[in-house]
Amino acid sequence: MTKIVEATAFLVDVEVETERTDAVQAFLKQETVFVELTTDDGNTGLGYSYTIGTGGSAVLAMLREHLLPRLPGRDAREIEYLWHDLFASTRATTVGAITSLALAAVDTALWDLRCSRAGEPLWRVAGGFRPQVPLYDTEGGWLHLSTDDLVTGALASQAAGWSGIKVKVGKPRIEQDVERLRAVRDAVGPGLDLMVDANQSMTRAEARRRAAAFEPISLAWFEEPLPADDVEGHVALARSTSIPVAVGESLYSMAHFRDYLARGAASIIQVDVARIGGITPWLKVAHLAETFNVDVCPHFLMELHVSLVAAVPNGRYVEHIPQLRALTHDELRIQNGHAIAPDTPGLGIAWNRDAMADRRTA
Repeated sequence: MTKIVEATAFLVDVEVETERTDAVQAFLKQETVFVELTTDDGNTGLGYSYTIGTGGSAVLAMLREHLLPRLPGRDAREIEYLWHDLFASTRATTVGAITSLALAAVDTALWDLRCSRAGEPLWRVAGGFRPQVPLYDTEGGWLHLSTDDLVTGALASQAAGWSGIKVKVGKPRIEQDVERLRAVRDAVGPGLDLMVDANQSMTRAEARRRAAAFEPISLAWFEEPLPADDVEGHVALARSTSIPVAVGESLYSMAHFRDYLARGAASIIQVDVARIGGITPWLKVAHLAETFNVDVCPHFLMELHVSLVAAVPNGRYVEHIPQLRALTHDELRIQNGHAIAPDTPGLGIAWNRDAMADRRTA
């Protein structure tokens, strides 16, 4: 049998492993919301979602008060039905971040159950395109770091065989951004992908101005130059620059991605499995992007995204930002600049239950 008999949620706080800043915010801590589902055959699935400092208690309340009570007695194999039922039950708060983050915790738990029952790893059950994917680093590119620090980090990534690095932009003056990027490019040469991320900090005019200044540096993409709801602005920017425009980490519904893709407003899709509402909609966005011949390079959550990027043919990159090491028994496997998708049944994350209990806040 596969009927859900118990559904619980809890909140665990994880301090950031290093200082992380961008043009609009700092990463304060990871509020990690877990959902555990138990079925009548004794199997369990553990899923999760996150925030970067605020809102975790609101996600937890949504789960405990509205979503989880609908699950007991339901068949855990019917993932599509359950996702749509939960989504429909929260019409008053969709589309929105709190609901999507809560849905993701449930959906990833259901997928953990599905894969564990099948005795297969997530990357195979979700598609099985290839077992390893290229890796790029963000940890060495935060906005507060000096130019020398950026260069040191870039050279270390290059020496390790990684394919790319990302540098945050959005300094007060355009010359500051250009100086930092030029120093990195001169140090690593043309053989390393260099991405930049503005974290929605710019006006339309400023984004076009900086894109023009960045073009000679040969960038792999210009990420979140404008507010995520400014589709028109991204359309105009994409038409004005040869630099690929990347969006997605701040989009919370499949329809938002459809709008960006249909209008040519993005040529790199960065769908975040937690913010889109789970693995079920993540795969739909990835396949939608494939029909537009657009690559998927998801935001954050490398421990989970490695399996999803490995599952689909247009998965291009996994972003390296380690944040779960305090809660797991092992780390992301990296070999020759590639992240290796876990081959163990389920999500492939070896949770440390004792560490989770020590950091549990609700």
